[in-house]
Amino acid sequence: MDGQDEDLVDIDPCDPGDGALPVFRWKQAGHANLATRRQLREMGLRPGGQEPVARIECRGGKRWAWLYRIDLAQPKRPMTLAKEAALDKAMAKRQTCGTCRRRYFHCLPLKTLGSCLECFDGTPADPASYIAPPADHLLAA
Repeated sequence: MDGQDEDLVDIDPCDPGDGALPVFRWKQAGHANLATRRQLREMGLRPGGQEPVARIECRGGKRWAWLYRIDLAQPKRPMTLAKEAALDKAMAKRQTCGTCRRRYFHCLPLKTLGSCLECFDGTPADPASYIAPPADHLLAA
């Protein structure tokens, strides 16, 4: 045991000294007052303009997320009708097949296939997975 403690360096992650934010490893943050954006959203909060106070890393530093103080977080803004309409319009583009005009309940691989699987290779779609397009005579009116 003699000499083993000489190699250890005592580093305080909350005081990096070089002006950088403290970096925590996965499941090592240990602060009950810090949360990621996703964790804040689950609590019904948002960062609210505050700067991140730390960073959490996983996969050897290849993946990371900012940590924010929970006590400075603000409540999420409520969804308005205009926001909901804009979101629905954006999702409709990702869920509607350009060939058969069906709107699916999931996003389609439009970048890779360009259409739904039924139009691409004939794989039958479950009728419960989409909304049928409006009839042509209704569109002409």
